[in-house]
Amino acid sequence: MPGTAPGVSGLPALRRRVNAVLIASQILGGLGVATGVALATVLAQEISGTEALAGLAPTASVAGTALLSVPLAALMTARGRRPGLVLAYAVGALGAGVVVVAAVAGSFPLLLLGMAGFGAASSANLQARFAAADLAEPEHRARAISLVVWATTIGAVLGPNIAAPAGHSVSGLGIPAAAGPFLWAAGVFLAAAVLVLVLLRPDPLLTARALSPEDRSPEGRSLRAAVRAVRDSPMARLALVTVAVSHTSMVSIMSMTPVALGHHGAGIELIGLVISGHIAGMYAFAPLMGRLADRLGRLSVIGLAAGLIAVAALLAGTAGASHGRTATGLFLLGLGWSAGLVAGSALLTDSVPQPVRAAVQGLSDLTMNTAAGIGGAAAGLVVAQAGYPWLNALGAALLLPMAALTVRRALNRA
Repeated sequence: MPGTAPGVSGLPALRRRVNAVLIASQILGGLGVATGVALATVLAQEISGTEALAGLAPTASVAGTALLSVPLAALMTARGRRPGLVLAYAVGALGAGVVVVAAVAGSFPLLLLGMAGFGAASSANLQARFAAADLAEPEHRARAISLVVWATTIGAVLGPNIAAPAGHSVSGLGIPAAAGPFLWAAGVFLAAAVLVLVLLRPDPLLTARALSPEDRSPEGRSLRAAVRAVRDSPMARLALVTVAVSHTSMVSIMSMTPVALGHHGAGIELIGLVISGHIAGMYAFAPLMGRLADRLGRLSVIGLAAGLIAVAALLAGTAGASHGRTATGLFLLGLGWSAGLVAGSALLTDSVPQPVRAAVQGLSDLTMNTAAGIGGAAAGLVVAQAGYPWLNALGAALLLPMAALTVRRALNRA
């Protein structure tokens, strides 16, 4: 039975099996997402004819991630992590296919629809971190989350660098080069869906529920219960703000960086390298962030996240034609995002009761992606009207409430 709890002696082996499947799916998911994201704004600018609308492509993707967060959380709450992850990857594959059709047809509205579906794959990647936490010991929870986040590194770093070959591969098919990566992404997402469907057994959430007597009732698993749980916990509120602000600052700045680089003469290969470095910062050092969050505490790493993102915005915003300075800023931006996501996700899981955790996790992804969607939409307008430096300044300003709440919670603990 999927919800049958294993014996205590069997838990370590089950954790290893679950983590292995999640790591493999994250590699594939990261590859597909990063391959498409690398050229999303470029493709949007080509189809729309203006950079003011270019930011709407990643915004639509983030909006799709946000919109799927609540129904995905509801499905996982009712039936476990496996069906939710499979559905998200399948929708992501469908969305990638629609993007290719939109590129061929030159339809900007269809492109946005496809990007919204494409964002479902990001939902799967985000929810996988909580699947890793389902069976983890509390003192190792941040490390478990960070391990799955780290696994995305392999595919995510490789993705932007194969964007150019993927574009060349469709040159004889009548498909624009910037849409080639999305065709490849569709196949990768389908492979991830099959992997999870076949191998993620037993389901980690259902198993954790079977191990926890207080989590066997469906009461308290609704979105309303999630909102109430966050409202009643100051630490949960801080965690929610942390993941939302970190993600919004990162998405807003990162989404328009390829356009800014293009203005200063960077080609598709250089843009791919800069985005690869950014994604390496996002994922490669996640285990370090998890270890620090477990050893030094969640608040310390949240403070580190705010500092890293602020420095990143300063470097990228003042880089001008210095591609090296932009690359350094984008790397630190990814590193700050990693610290905020890992520490914030662990703190969120720590701060709410077991029965409502899945619903709260869904609320968290809804909040962070809705905020990032608004930020991404505004990013193109800000760059078009005021310039890329102002976008970075606004991204840094978003950190103020996160920093203030962190200091307040730290002083209350002292």
